[in-house]
Amino acid sequence: MLSFRTGLRAVWLAASAALVAGCNLQQDVEVDLPPYPAQLVVECYLEPGQIPQLTVSETVPYLSAPEPAVPTDVTAVLIGPNGQKETLRFLPGQNPTTRKYFTHIGRRFLSIRPGDTWQLDVTDTKGRHVTGTATMPTTVPIDSIEWKFNDAPPAQRRALVLMKFRDPAATADFYRFQIHRNLLLDSLRALDRDFEDRLFNGQQVPMGTSYEFSPNDTLLVTFYHNEQAYYNFLRSVDDAQNANGNPFGQPAQVQSTVKGGLGVFTILNYQRKQIILR
Repeated sequence: MLSFRTGLRAVWLAASAALVAGCNLQQDVEVDLPPYPAQLVVECYLEPGQIPQLTVSETVPYLSAPEPAVPTDVTAVLIGPNGQKETLRFLPGQNPTTRKYFTHIGRRFLSIRPGDTWQLDVTDTKGRHVTGTATMPTTVPIDSIEWKFNDAPPAQRRALVLMKFRDPAATADFYRFQIHRNLLLDSLRALDRDFEDRLFNGQQVPMGTSYEFSPNDTLLVTFYHNEQAYYNFLRSVDDAQNANGNPFGQPAQVQSTVKGGLGVFTILNYQRKQIILR
């Protein structure tokens, strides 16, 4: 025998099903997206003592196939602090350390010192023109790197890592702290943190992790001192990725460091140390 509550629920479900069946709740909506002219996208990170590499692609419609659009009619010129110019060769390849792909590459190793300003000038035969300017930040050294194991049984034994540095007091500074396992690959990145010095200007700063590393792990600890424009770019990329596909997310726009297109041009100044957790 059905109870009153069970019977009432059965009647309500039957009525709801009939109502849904009688209503066509599916409606196809066609949205005409406005045409969006393709823009050049550049990605270039200069490093002292390294041959410059540049990646140039172009934007594609949001709903198009996720395939990179690589223009082949691009001229890219690097301009040094004394006005010297180098035209980068269109010679697509893969960086052996990061395994990231590039489209253009230089011929000689770069000599860059803190305070040096470099420029990037990119043009194509369609009249598109992208420019960027970057200055190498000062060097902020790592004071120390320590690690400590918890007191768990051997199978659950884990270590935290603690890095310390001294923040310059006279300037506003922007940093990036990364830890990779074994190799400098995105897939092996265990930590990636961007931060500024508003709360600890001029102080010695500890930056640490949780107990997440295993005994005998080989870690690459990298500490960057970045330009504010590059810091803003990194934060905006994170915001855009978090908002993408999230109906409740706040729309975010990537803050490029270049003009006339999208992307980033910057000079990296970092300290890197390898540690083995024993």
